[in-house]
Amino acid sequence: MSFTNYLESVILDEVFGGVNYTPPATVYVGLSTTAINEDGTGVTEPSGGGYARVAVANNGTNWPATGTDGAKSNGTTITFPQATADWGTVTHFFIADSNTGGILAYAPIGVSKTIGVGDTASFGVDSLTITLD
Repeated sequence: MSFTNYLESVILDEVFGGVNYTPPATVYVGLSTTAINEDGTGVTEPSGGGYARVAVANNGTNWPATGTDGAKSNGTTITFPQATADWGTVTHFFIADSNTGGILAYAPIGVSKTIGVGDTASFGVDSLTITLD
């Protein structure tokens, strides 16, 4: 998973400069049918058909540490609403600090998935892993 330029700047300011960052109490997981750029642009979310970003409380239960390298993974299943229309072929996902913008991190989905009527997209426990390298 890659961090956007925005989040990288926030982290650098926090560590080198003492600018306090208040993490969001809720993060939002979204889907994109196009590649996402490092500046957070390029996102094409499904439109209509019941699509909505999934709100996830930003806490240790939902984002526990995994392993000894400081990695974080989703500790609970993240389930999107059932599609009531075709959403297209989802190729990427992202984590945002709001329901309408503020993309923090993003990554391609291992295998692109076409979401059609009646499908329910989800990420099982430990499917999304966040690391700093």
